[in-house]
Amino acid sequence: MDSENRRGTTAVPFDIPTSARAYGWMLGGKDSYEVDRSFLLSTLPAFPECVDIARQNREFLYRVVRHLTREAGIRQFIDMGCGLPTDDNVHRVARRFTPDARVVYVDIDPIVLAHGQALLADDASTTVITGDMRDQEAILGHPDLVRLIDFDEPVAVLFLSVGHHLTDADGPSRVLRTVIDRAAPGSLLGFSQVVADDPERGAAMTAHISGGGVPWQTRTPAEVDALLDGLEPLEPGLVNLVDWRPDADQPPLAPVHEDLLPYLGATDLNKGIYEYGGVLRMPRQDG
Repeated sequence: MDSENRRGTTAVPFDIPTSARAYGWMLGGKDSYEVDRSFLLSTLPAFPECVDIARQNREFLYRVVRHLTREAGIRQFIDMGCGLPTDDNVHRVARRFTPDARVVYVDIDPIVLAHGQALLADDASTTVITGDMRDQEAILGHPDLVRLIDFDEPVAVLFLSVGHHLTDADGPSRVLRTVIDRAAPGSLLGFSQVVADDPERGAAMTAHISGGGVPWQTRTPAEVDALLDGLEPLEPGLVNLVDWRPDADQPPLAPVHEDLLPYLGATDLNKGIYEYGGVLRMPRQDG
């Protein structure tokens, strides 16, 4: 989810940045505009960690989907705020381990819809729909989701690197729990968002990114824990994503654009802003 306005228009925004396009550029993608690249380059001098964070989240996605398919037996996924198609999207990772996996991608950026529909035109078990993740009921009622997702079976709902796009005014706890609260036993929630250990630096990041037209709220780890209260994290808990079941042998990401090269490795030097998350489930019921 990014800077689409609240009226739900599907017009492509060319005059303001979108998170899907900026995030895709940091992953080595080419489907961005000058407004996205300029905004990101204006952000990085103050918050150089952003490039590492985006790429660490993408590596986290691989490990999460691998765990969900290979170890948790999940065969169906809803990916909220999925962003632009890149290498190792959810359905590609899932099908390495579960060939019959079904995936519904959800994003509010119409460019995501256009690219996704083109790539998935011949794939009957994967689809991309336009939806505002703040409106979970509309997403769950979408005919393509109804066609692919069976709520009598466990489902994984993913909010990866989009929690910071849910401000407190959006009721984020409700948004994050809508699917998992009604899903079959064994369902799981994957979540991550940018956090800052220093609330003042986090507030400065929020002000800068929100001021550029992208809804944003940097939280502290404790604030994220509060959002997810009542859900039970799998081991190793809610952590910096680099510490969630690390694997040095997972597939590499595409190289970054040369303009972003100076910012690679910033999280090795500045450890106060990072992506935080994990995989959670409903608590086990005794008896």
